[in-house]
Amino acid sequence: MLAHEVDWGGWRDAARGLALSDVSPDEVVWSVRTSSDLFADADTEDVRTPRPGGAFTVPRALVGLAETVIQAREPERFALLYRLIWRAHRGEKHLLEQTTDPELHRANRMAQAVRRDTHKMRAFVRFREVVENGATRYVAWFEPSHFIVEANAAFFVRRFATMTWSILTPYRSAHWNGVETSFGPGANPAEVPDDDCLAEYWRTYFSSIFNPARLKISAMTSEMPRKYWKNLPEAAAIPELIRAARGRVDAMVETPVISAPKPTRRFEQAAPRPSNSPLARAKAEAAECRRCHLWEPATQTVFGEGPPDASIMMIGEQAGDHEDLAGRPFVGPAGQLLDRAMAEAGIDRTQVYVTNAVKHFKFEPRGKRRIHARPDTGEIAACRFWLDIERAEVAPKVTLLLGATAARAVLGRAVTISRERSRPIPLAGSTAFVTVHPAYLLRLPDEAARAREYAAFVADLRVAALLAAA
Repeated sequence: MLAHEVDWGGWRDAARGLALSDVSPDEVVWSVRTSSDLFADADTEDVRTPRPGGAFTVPRALVGLAETVIQAREPERFALLYRLIWRAHRGEKHLLEQTTDPELHRANRMAQAVRRDTHKMRAFVRFREVVENGATRYVAWFEPSHFIVEANAAFFVRRFATMTWSILTPYRSAHWNGVETSFGPGANPAEVPDDDCLAEYWRTYFSSIFNPARLKISAMTSEMPRKYWKNLPEAAAIPELIRAARGRVDAMVETPVISAPKPTRRFEQAAPRPSNSPLARAKAEAAECRRCHLWEPATQTVFGEGPPDASIMMIGEQAGDHEDLAGRPFVGPAGQLLDRAMAEAGIDRTQVYVTNAVKHFKFEPRGKRRIHARPDTGEIAACRFWLDIERAEVAPKVTLLLGATAARAVLGRAVTISRERSRPIPLAGSTAFVTVHPAYLLRLPDEAARAREYAAFVADLRVAALLAAA
């Protein structure tokens, strides 16, 4: 008997114990504890589930499959997974390669359904603002098809870490108070407010990005099934947008095409005197970069700056909010911390070339704020064109990589900072040196950790300076 519908730990321990005791799948009945079972004799469960010791090995991929399938809303999933585990334990080493096997096929179909439901949850959860005792929290209602709340809580914690929120579903509810995640029983939609300023924001945003010329109702309802519409504030605008689409398209066709003058970027400085240097030409061309979609919401391209013959090049992740507005790298809080650390390490910033792996600010709008979002692999690859030009023209003796994104952009592979930090890495014509990004220091939770990590960061900068001077 399992504690709840996604009792992964309980199922895994029971399956291991049963398999090691040679208990065949036909001898096992799986069930989930209900409210009527709360006062059952606790010793009964121990008798039913053998827990012997011993080695137990099954393919890692099968464990991953089971961890996904256990979230499916299918009563037979526990028994199905145990049959697969039993077969692998009994010697079917290539079980996962038997794509025509009925039981494996069924498990894969369940996993596919869970992953699809997970995608919908991450796409269609909409928070609404609630004020309680003078404090603001955000509440969302969602009706998943499967038991996916617990497995997806960490995703929402990462994305909305600065908010206090609750996601309510009929089966289970997840809550984040800014420090830890907790789970509670299911709820009902009445606990979510009907409307607020965020709902109007979603309707306005959706109406603004709606392109009537590309309207395909079947494709739209496939990606955004109608069953989710009742919980999506922007869905209220869909019928009218569809109704008016044909007229808007006709008006677009009849309107003569006149290119509007290009708007002047905010905070744009006076154009510098023309220069024929490769870096200057690259900077001018990068201002019109369209290699990925990040240029559209950003204010401007933030190119690198510094002496073209600098012995040290520092590469960060991407432009931040302050950099996006100023048009210069490392001028915000992280840049100010970097300046202080460089001064303590004996490095003159004016003699260092500083830049970023990604030249546009990637962010998520949250009210009036723009929250930093990590660039993905495609965006890093698209911007490598400009970074390669900078590296080739500056030809630094030491390339200091600030954070995992910068390290990935230069080294061409995923990098674990703790493993690669503080050791020279040979590059063509240069030496790479990996350390943390100064923004990491700003996010540390307590003063002692910040002081300890800041001292280690300054030490890394000193080593980079010594390598450059050698």
